[in-house]
Amino acid sequence: MATLKDVALRAGVGLGTASRVVSGKGAVSPKTLARVQKAIEELEFHPSYAARSLMLGSSQMIGVYIPYLSGTFYTPILKLIYSELRAAGLNMVVGFGIGSDDERTQAVQGIDFLKERGCDGVLVMSNVLRDEDIEALGPRKSRLVLLNHSVPSIASQSFTIDHLHGGRLAAQALLREGHRDIAVIAGPRGAPDNVERIDGFLGELAHAGIDTDGMWVAESDFAPKGGWEAARELAESGYPFTAVFCANDDMAVGALSYFQQAGVAVPEQVSVLGYDDTNSAEYTAPRLTTVHMPWTEMTLNGLNCLLNRCYDMDRPVTHAYPVTIALRASLGKAKDI
Repeated sequence: MATLKDVALRAGVGLGTASRVVSGKGAVSPKTLARVQKAIEELEFHPSYAARSLMLGSSQMIGVYIPYLSGTFYTPILKLIYSELRAAGLNMVVGFGIGSDDERTQAVQGIDFLKERGCDGVLVMSNVLRDEDIEALGPRKSRLVLLNHSVPSIASQSFTIDHLHGGRLAAQALLREGHRDIAVIAGPRGAPDNVERIDGFLGELAHAGIDTDGMWVAESDFAPKGGWEAARELAESGYPFTAVFCANDDMAVGALSYFQQAGVAVPEQVSVLGYDDTNSAEYTAPRLTTVHMPWTEMTLNGLNCLLNRCYDMDRPVTHAYPVTIALRASLGKAKDI
């Protein structure tokens, strides 16, 4: 495999001149440029990633931190980011939480890991970081963007979604179908976005005159198994319900699976409503009605912001995205109980 030194020898120029031609930085006469380009073509020279990074003064890599690597939620987001980066001639390094430390500590360690790998900037999908964690990064905080979270000190670099509004929309969808006996499968109470969506949901029900203090609410883990187990507990509790709101689609998938096994017809007997509108929502049986969160728009705008900061690009950036309901077959009219 030809090296940059081989190119310089073939073209009869110094190594520095060949480097300027390959990197596109620095003045080179048209005649010399033509000789070097001809040598590159004849030798079929392709600069290594490491060599190109040295020439450009950056790694050409963006780090992405996610809390965990499981389930169906993060995969399409990572695929979207990777596709955008590759189209821009860049690459991606992924870090995620591991070990027994709390989520906040894991996030801080994950950011450090990505910075130590030479990433030019870091995209962080975590809602547990605080202002002091950002300030501790020093000058590096200028090349960090938060997804699904907002920190006041870097508000312009924070991209999030109105989960309170999403919760209200979920409640309104059930109320329109006449549901008043409703159960809730919530996510972890330590997740701020879960707290917001549940607060919005219960607040809208209370506004409609429903007593939410006695409502059946279970805390689960955002995983299908958690949704399945919570649905089983609900069915065995004796609590009367015509609908179940799940705080994410993975738990809704688990609940649907349990109801199918238990012979509970959806939506004829019980309606199920999810949250996120992940890819799996369209392929459940029945297809899942869910709150559509604009994760794609949020992710792309956050990535554009980071690329602008790292590489002086001029990509469009906005912080406003619509939240809607994706109506599908799992939502029906309330039945008498």
